[in-house]
Amino acid sequence: MGGSPRIGCVHYLNAQPLIYGWQGEVRFDHPAALCRLLAAGELDVALVSSFECLRNPIYSLVDRVAIASDGPVYSVIVAHLGRFDELHEIAVDPASETSVNLLRCLLAERGLTTPLLSEGGLGPARGQLLIGDQAIRFRRQAGSEIQFFDLGAAWKTLTGLPFVYALWLIRPDFPGKAGIAEALRSLGRANQANLEAVIAAQPESERAFCEFYFQDCLRFSFEEKEKQGLRRFAELCAQNRLIAQLPPPPEYL
Repeated sequence: MGGSPRIGCVHYLNAQPLIYGWQGEVRFDHPAALCRLLAAGELDVALVSSFECLRNPIYSLVDRVAIASDGPVYSVIVAHLGRFDELHEIAVDPASETSVNLLRCLLAERGLTTPLLSEGGLGPARGQLLIGDQAIRFRRQAGSEIQFFDLGAAWKTLTGLPFVYALWLIRPDFPGKAGIAEALRSLGRANQANLEAVIAAQPESERAFCEFYFQDCLRFSFEEKEKQGLRRFAELCAQNRLIAQLPPPPEYL
């Protein structure tokens, strides 16, 4: 594979079924930070936000494995009080450009022009976008007065398709693309076939939640339906001028 690959991975619980058991060194960080490192050539491969391959379509994609949902995802949400469609503004988490741009697309499809703020929290007429482990912690502590707009559920209702949140992207100048793609795909598919082992490796207090989260909320395949969902996301991003133009079909490895 042309030497040890420099691998990055989002440091969220949802990545465990794709990275658990990897024997090499891995840099864990927020999605936006990993995207910057990958673009700068400081990483060769990274599990990062799917929006990155739409905005910067130079990368090869590892086929058949991804972080996706086919309905409610639980951990990509807008917390709010009152009616979602009547929010005056939404505070967003800048760590994930995929979730922020998915929210922009969903708002546009509902005919809403709700401003998105880069700071602030939940308020009487202000929603708050939360993702990953932060969203999970928030939901556990939230009172009954708080409602949740699940972006995975909203996407499924809008398109009838799964949504792909994160993918393994490989830099075009990495000489061992095919080898690392096969290694990561094999690991992810082995973990999917034995989720019980991935769950058992988590802290005991988290195992019951992981059974629900990994099996009922997330899917880790990247097959034709997921690819259709990613393509539809690209079309809506182009339509809403979140990317300059519709990217060409990617290279799958």
